Amino acid sequence: MRLSRLEVRHLRRLSGVAIAPAPGLNLFVGDNGAGKTSLLEAVHLLAYGRSFRGRVRDGLVATDAAALEVYAEWREEAAQRTRKAGLRHGGQAWEGRLDGQPVASLGELCAALAAVSFEPGSHALVGGGGEPRRRYVDWGLFHVEPAFLPLWRRYARALKQRNSLLKQRVGAGQLDAWDHELAEAGEPMTALREAYLQQLQAPLGAISMELAPVLGAATVEFQPGWRRDELSLADALLLARDRDLQAGFTSVGPHRADWRIRHGALPQGETLSRGQAKLTALTCVLAQAEHYVDQRGEWPVVLLDDLASELDRGHQRRVLARLAAGQAQVFVTGTELPAADALAGRDHAVFHVEQGGIRPA
Repeated sequence: MRLSRLEVRHLRRLSGVAIAPAPGLNLFVGDNGAGKTSLLEAVHLLAYGRSFRGRVRDGLVATDAAALEVYAEWREEAAQRTRKAGLRHGGQAWEGRLDGQPVASLGELCAALAAVSFEPGSHALVGGGGEPRRRYVDWGLFHVEPAFLPLWRRYARALKQRNSLLKQRVGAGQLDAWDHELAEAGEPMTALREAYLQQLQAPLGAISMELAPVLGAATVEFQPGWRRDELSLADALLLARDRDLQAGFTSVGPHRADWRIRHGALPQGETLSRGQAKLTALTCVLAQAEHYVDQRGEWPVVLLDDLASELDRGHQRRVLARLAAGQAQVFVTGTELPAADALAGRDHAVFHVEQGGIRPA
């Protein structure tokens, strides 16, 4: 999957830019605050429906502008076709088009363009709460497992209804139907999540040994959100019912699922340093990208924000070499170019970002 054109208007400092990215490595260089990260946010917005720095209404639209606009064209190598997508978003109302046709949901755009991102906040994937880790798994399943999205939507609707009833302190009998619905959707959804993480195990182990061998091979441990080895989800919901009625929310189930990375060379329970957490998060991002290739036959677009400040020269070289070997299209931002040996022998395009404008070097 390779972007051939990207246009961005009124997104933070980017008032109006249009670029034709190279099919391989693209380097965006400029001072802090020039708008480099905003360019990656534009691609991420089309691929996820939100920025990796928050919601559209939280400062993404430029001051004095009614809405931001993003337009992209890309080539799907596996399907041998060119696709086009556009999004106009004002923070509340939005309009989208895909291949010239209006779309009814942001999910249609997100399903069409796949991108993975590594940015300064990505260490939260390892050290933060469970929500970013659930989103990570669900994004992967959304793109490679057609059965997942209907189950996820069914579970989300049932959870909303059950929580509403819990807040009203209804009689326990009124919860039976929603407990059944949660169990019917939640059990297979959980099985898909567990299987997906098992499939990530091989690339996770290989990449972790390449990027951070001192930590040892990485393994992933899945936590389903209830004592699944002892109880069915239906039984877990029934046992938690009195507690849930008192609390006013559902305390067990796939919405509480999580997963953890363990490193073979670290003692059990030892906390990762910030640098180790960054490398582990990057390992997860690259493993997900490589799994996507195995399942879909093409790379997602890879977005690496402020790479030089996040990784030392040796890790920059290894990351870019691995991505180049897989022929991924990569967008890298920084205040300066990556180390010369990381670029040696690799075709790349350089763009200068200045005061919200972008020009080829």
